[in-house]
Amino acid sequence: MTDSLPVTERSRLRRLHERAHFDRETINAILDAQPMCSVGYIIDEKPYVTPTLQWREGNHVYWHGSSASRALRNSKDAEVCLTVAILDGFVLARSGMHHSVNSRSVMLFGKAFKVEDPEAKLAKLERFVDGLFPGRYETLRPDHAQDLKATTVLGLEITEGSAKVRTGGPVDDEEDYALPIWAGVIPVRTEVGPPIPDPRNLERVALPDHVRDFKMD
Repeated sequence: MTDSLPVTERSRLRRLHERAHFDRETINAILDAQPMCSVGYIIDEKPYVTPTLQWREGNHVYWHGSSASRALRNSKDAEVCLTVAILDGFVLARSGMHHSVNSRSVMLFGKAFKVEDPEAKLAKLERFVDGLFPGRYETLRPDHAQDLKATTVLGLEITEGSAKVRTGGPVDDEEDYALPIWAGVIPVRTEVGPPIPDPRNLERVALPDHVRDFKMD
């Protein structure tokens, strides 16, 4: 496995080439920082995009859903496009043309596959839960056979795609820097609030460390 993905017609940036990144380190870091993703696929020759959660294991990303889901049924063994995006700030320039956002995003292409083996599927789902909340899976009631039957896990090998990253302040036309207009960046961050307990929690159930210490990079 190489340290970078190949540049293809689908993955190359047509504009602002300096924002493109094809190295796995950058791509993996963005995937690991943001579990929310969108998966694009085709049903009856029409495009659809579904938001869901993804997790990465090595050189693959996975997502799951109901076995009755049209999205998952039509994505199996089909070409899909999976994207992740993180908004880091609004960039205010001295003209509307040069307003922008600081952001990190990844776009992946490839043929999705279904995780068929029940033990492998269970292991993937355990990794999904523990990836967000370390140690939680072993505290849960064991999955019933019907739980696993009702759940589909799809995967995608990370072989084609790219990351797009913008940082820094506004870039204005040189003559516009003499204008009396405020310009700069309004940072945007994801904030994790205090846990809200289920009112039906048993009285003696303690707040676990993986909830108390939860954070997002």
